[in-house]
Amino acid sequence: MIISASRRTDIPAYYFDWLLERLKEQFVLVRNPMNQRQVSRVSLKPELVDGIVFWSKNPEPVLKKLEQLDGYVYYFQFTLNAYDNDIEAALPSLQQRLDTFGRLAEAVGTERVLWRYDPILLNSRYDLAYHKEAFAHLAERLAGSTEKCIISFLDCYPKINKRLAASQIRPPSAAEQRELAGQFAVTAQKYGLKLATCAESIELADLGISHASCVDAALLTRLGSGRLTATKDKNQRGECGCVESIDIGAYDTCLHGCSYCYANHSMPGIVKKHALFNVHAPLLCSSLQAEDKLTERKVYSLLAGQQELF
Repeated sequence: MIISASRRTDIPAYYFDWLLERLKEQFVLVRNPMNQRQVSRVSLKPELVDGIVFWSKNPEPVLKKLEQLDGYVYYFQFTLNAYDNDIEAALPSLQQRLDTFGRLAEAVGTERVLWRYDPILLNSRYDLAYHKEAFAHLAERLAGSTEKCIISFLDCYPKINKRLAASQIRPPSAAEQRELAGQFAVTAQKYGLKLATCAESIELADLGISHASCVDAALLTRLGSGRLTATKDKNQRGECGCVESIDIGAYDTCLHGCSYCYANHSMPGIVKKHALFNVHAPLLCSSLQAEDKLTERKVYSLLAGQQELF
C-alpha cells in the first residue's frame, strides 16, 4: 500500500504531528469525499506501508522531525511557484520556501524531493514572459537540490471558476503550453533537471518532456521499498500516470488560500473545519458520528509476492 499524504490538503504544513500519531497508532480513519457518511479504517501497520508520498507547498514543519519517519520509504512532491499572495494567499515568502527546499533536500537527498511548478495559469500579470523568467530563476536556485521538475497547466473546475474570473485567470492554450514547455525544456537541460507533465494529454516527447507518475512505484522501489507490483490508479483521471494509493487527507482543510485550488470551497468553511482539528483524533478535522458507517478497508503490501490482504 502506498499512502498519499495528501492531494486533498497540505499534511506536511499543517498536520504532520497528526500523521505521526497515526503512524504510531498504526491506523487512520478516512471519510469518503463522495459520501461523507462512509468512513474507512485503514491499517498503517509498517509491513503494509510500502511508501508515503507527501504533497506540500511548505514542508518546513517536518524538518526537525524527519527521524520519526525512519523505517518508512517516502518522498516529497514540493510545489514551488513564483506567484504572489494574490494567487497563493498564505504561504511564507518565496525565499523562505526556497530555503526549506534546500534544507529538505540536504536532509533526505535530492531524489526524494521533486519540484512541482504547477498549475501554470495566465492573466495580465502572469503572462508567458513571466513564467519563462520565473521558471528560469527557480531552476537556477533549485539546481543541485532536486533531480526532476513536474509541470501542469491549470484545470478550470466549476467550483473555482468564480475565483479565477475575479483575477481574470485562464489556462494556457495548446499553443501557449507548447511555447512554455519548449522554453522550460531548454532551461531544465541547462540546470540538469528532468522535466515531466502531470495529468496532461498534450504530447511533448519531442521536447524531451515525459508524462509523470507522481505516485511512482518505480521511484519507491529505487528508494528501498523493494519491487512493487502496483497498477494504475483507477480513481484518477485518464491522463494521470499515478499508481494506486490511498489518500488519507480531507478536503477543505488547507489554509494556504490558493485561488486555483480544487480541494477547497471557501476560506470561512476551511477555518471552521480546521477548528475541529485534534492531533490525537483518527479522523482529520472530524470525529465519528452516530450516523457514520465505519468499514475496514482491505489493504495489502504491493511488494512482489507479498500481496496478502489485511
